[in-house]
Amino acid sequence: MFTGEDRFNMVTGRMGDGITNELQISLDAWNTLAAEARVTTFQQLPYAEKDDFFLALSARDQAELILSLPSGERRIWMRLLPPDDATDLIQELPEEERPGILALLDDYTRREVVALLAYAEDDAGGLMSPRFARLRPDMTVDEAIAYLRRQAEQVETIHYAYVLDSEQHLLGIVPLRRLMSAHKDQTVREVMRTDFVAASEELDQEALAKLFSEEHLFAMPIVDKEGRMKGIVTADDIVNVVTEEASEDIQKIGGMEALEGPYLQVHFPEMVKKRGGWLAALFLGEMLTATAMGYFEQEIARAVVLALFIPLIISSGGNSGSQATSLVIRAMALGEVRLRDWWRVIRREVAAGFALGCMLGAIGMIRILAWQTVRPGLYGPHYFLVAMTVACSLIGVVLFGTVVGSMLPFILRSLGFDPASASAPFVATLVDVTGLVIYFTVASIILRGALL
Repeated sequence: MFTGEDRFNMVTGRMGDGITNELQISLDAWNTLAAEARVTTFQQLPYAEKDDFFLALSARDQAELILSLPSGERRIWMRLLPPDDATDLIQELPEEERPGILALLDDYTRREVVALLAYAEDDAGGLMSPRFARLRPDMTVDEAIAYLRRQAEQVETIHYAYVLDSEQHLLGIVPLRRLMSAHKDQTVREVMRTDFVAASEELDQEALAKLFSEEHLFAMPIVDKEGRMKGIVTADDIVNVVTEEASEDIQKIGGMEALEGPYLQVHFPEMVKKRGGWLAALFLGEMLTATAMGYFEQEIARAVVLALFIPLIISSGGNSGSQATSLVIRAMALGEVRLRDWWRVIRREVAAGFALGCMLGAIGMIRILAWQTVRPGLYGPHYFLVAMTVACSLIGVVLFGTVVGSMLPFILRSLGFDPASASAPFVATLVDVTGLVIYFTVASIILRGALL
């Protein structure tokens, strides 16, 4: 049986063989190592491979590794990071550790990182790199190319060059391809694009990710309120944002608070805390189901056969509500649905809920009649009325669950809450109680004078 460290050493020993996915495999093996084994394993890597490996680690893993390294080595690895990555690492550190790690950077980089730390972590300003290719509008194309060649090692990306005036206002963007194909005597002003898209430094990272998706850019300039350029956000930064936001939404939809880190690295007390609050709330909600059943105790006593179908009824309503919630939350996240679209959504979901309810109702009715044929007397002499009760209840419960599930994200968004908080378990719990009320109300109408 190999330990995580054995697997890591076996994989990283082949990293120089030219196999393109070895680094990713070694990162996967890294995640299986205990915290105390990571430093030893990292120090055993060939020196030529350490740089790439360290840069490939997540900011959280980099922070943990930096704190575990001897103080003399910390400076080497901190100075390897570009300003935006160094900022991410420092944000992962405990407050008391930040000044010491920040002091390891050179003066120029430290000023850049301090400026980035002033932004909220979820804002575009907190994601950007202040190192980008700058040009003046009066340069010739030849001068611009020579200037970019000197900047190449210091900037985040060179897909685009950004044209700034003396006060750092963004005047235009020059794609590198356009610059290389322009006549050498043309000025940058003549070849730059002025129809560019820029993002505010205060724009939320989720909205920024959506803007990237719509514009299909490699990098996006970030500007302040006066139009002065502050930095760029690149596509690889947005990939991390999308992954983080998707993870948070999925965890919330699953009925819990979003975790602050990878599953295996979250401490046990924190894991219990994140999950326990929602579970307790859902449990208290489900207690209303017992209250509803107590209210209909006499009906259940007179027609025990009704109790057989309670799980069927309430689970169908919960499932339909969970489906609708998940669809609407995802549509909101992608910008396909906005608050003003609530009426279009409810019309669509009423029709869908009715159609789905009829489908399940027909299946339920056929099932009862088929079982009654196979085992006569199974559901008593009024089996057809019982089948009708189940079928009609399913239509009502599925319709109600679908409408509630689709509207709850709109209600939460209008109140300023995250629509993902409308978790599937929460919707299911809400529909369980109302499902019982619908079921026994329908039963009291159809079975009156027969079983009730």
